[in-house]
Amino acid sequence: MTVRLLYWQWWPITTPVWTVENQSLVRVLMLFFWLGWGFALVSTFVISHFALFGLQQVYAGFRGQSIEPTRFSTPLLYKLVRHPLYLGFLIAFWATPSMTLGHLLFAIATTGYVFIGIFLEERDLVAHFGETYIDYQARVSMILPLPPRSRR
Repeated sequence: MTVRLLYWQWWPITTPVWTVENQSLVRVLMLFFWLGWGFALVSTFVISHFALFGLQQVYAGFRGQSIEPTRFSTPLLYKLVRHPLYLGFLIAFWATPSMTLGHLLFAIATTGYVFIGIFLEERDLVAHFGETYIDYQARVSMILPLPPRSRR
């Protein structure tokens, strides 16, 4: 019942916040939008797309097999930033030639959600991998691809 009420009373917030008229800039923003989604997609595959979404675990359970413990690695994009999947999402959510108030609310909320997720995920990764992950945190930036930092 609540879901029906939500759908029935849903009103899009279409008030424009910004609209880019310059077609060259529109193309650049759309390029970033698609690069963000591409970055996110590639990030899932370099760390095991099927394990990330739980499919590998379900398949192994169905076959009565166990999953090997995860080993720490930094493939491809994970050498640039610790959270390339989240970076891809953030780029995709913010790179738009037409930002409405509803889209802005969505982008702000998901950005907050991403940073809360990073905090919780990093806490778990430190607990699981210990000093190895702490060293990785010291070398590689969290979300922005900055030049590699020296070891502590």
